[in-house]
This record gives sequence, C-alpha cells and structure tokens, in this order.
Amino acid sequence: MKFTKMHGIGNDYVYVNCFQEMVDNPVKTAIAVSDRHFGIGSDGLILIKPSDVADGKMEMYNADGSQGAMCGNGIRCVAKYMYDYGITDKTNISVETKSGIKYLDLTVENGKVSTVKVNMGSPILKTADIPVISKKEQMIDEPVEIDGEMWKITCVSMGNPHAVTYIDDVKNLEIEKTGPKFENHKIFPDRVNTEFVRVIDRSTVEMRVWERGSGETLACGTGACATAVACILNGLTEDEVTVKLLGGDLKIFWDRKENLVYMTGSATTVFDGEIEL
Repeated sequence: MKFTKMHGIGNDYVYVNCFQEMVDNPVKTAIAVSDRHFGIGSDGLILIKPSDVADGKMEMYNADGSQGAMCGNGIRCVAKYMYDYGITDKTNISVETKSGIKYLDLTVENGKVSTVKVNMGSPILKTADIPVISKKEQMIDEPVEIDGEMWKITCVSMGNPHAVTYIDDVKNLEIEKTGPKFENHKIFPDRVNTEFVRVIDRSTVEMRVWERGSGETLACGTGACATAVACILNGLTEDEVTVKLLGGDLKIFWDRKENLVYMTGSATTVFDGEIEL
C-alpha cells in the first residue's frame, strides 16, 4: 500500500490516495499503521476518496480503529494532498466528511499548499445532539463530578463531541490519568474529546487535548474550534482566538452573524512510502 505521512501542527495521520489505492479493511489498517513501534506511527488513518457531492471525500480512522466523523487538522492535509498531488488544481475546494461537506481555501506558495482555511460549519450546542446525557438544553460552564472531583465543563460538537474545561496549569496536567476519565464518563454515550484550557488573554488561549480513541495528541482542529466557541460563550475571549497547542498555533474565528466557525492553519507533508500489510 502506498501512503503519505502528513501532519497539521503535529496531529499526524497516514494518508492513502483511494483514487488509486484500495484499502479492504480500514479498521485493521488504521491500527497497524498507527503503531509507533511496529507500524508507520500516527494518530490514525485517513483515506482520500472520490465523492459524488464534493471534490473529494475524507474517511478517517483513529489509532484504535474507531471511525471518526471529522478532523480539522486532517482535512487541511487532505486539501494539501489533493492540490499538491494533482487531484485538483482549484484553490477553493469542497471535501465530503461524515459530518457534512466542508469548504476550504488554499494558500499556495511555490506551487505547494502552505496554509488552509476551513469553514468548519456551525457549532452544535444542544446536549442531545452533541451528545451529552443531561436535562439541560446546553452545557455551558456546568459542574460535573469526574472521578470524585468537580469540574466545570462546556460541551460543543464540531461534528464530534468535545468537553472544554479550564485549569490554571496546562503544562503539568497529568492528562494520561484525567483524559480517560472524561472520555469514558457515563454522560458521554459516544465518548468525548476533552480540551484542558488556560486563558492567556482576550485573544489567546493554550490547550492540551485528550482525543477519544487516540489519547493525547499534539493538536486537534475540531478541539481548537470547540475551545474557541466555549471561550466566547463563557465571555473569556473575543470572537477571534489564537489557540496554542503542543504542535503549534491555530487561528479560530467564530462568525456569530453567520454562525460559522473558520479555522486557519498549516499542513505539512512528511514523506511518501509503501508498506506491506
């Protein structure tokens, strides 16, 4: 199987061009290629496929083989791949995902895509649609007991469920202990991605993320969007926020008139290769 290793600010996936390749068992393949000792090493597998309704289709699988609906860092790399490898020559493209069609603006430098702006769609705040088991219509700064400790969380879906919580010390958080407790808590029927956030100022926050099915990753695009929306809803930042992740920065803008979230960030090709599975 031919593949390309790519990352969006450190959130790395193995990409397969399914315009040319066939992947018969993507669940098994995702687990195999993601292994950082015996495989290629990645946060998961993303298949780039033909689409009847868009310029291309993104099908993503986490490192444990579970299928994800949407990945903000991943879709920027899909856009870069489609342009750099000649699937499209357009700089404004559409990509079909499990959470709908996304629209992307590509910035090209020296014939290659450098940054991508993604229309991530509208944030979902209704608890039943995220989903979160709650009697409340929305979960904004609501207390929840997790592993004997009270946390205040704000829940947002950006095509996948997120719980955002605020802490004073992001760097020293023992995320490998706390993250799974959030991920598998009973109020999240589909599990949850969790963002641990410190507000630096009205336009800047820093964040670490625990992704369901993958553990801690260096970056999460939908998580950065959910974090920005949560910060705005809680009155902590303006409508445009720089989110500082372990792998780099993402710029997030919530256009509240149109109720659309835009994410801008880099996309990087690491190497091309071939693997026997």
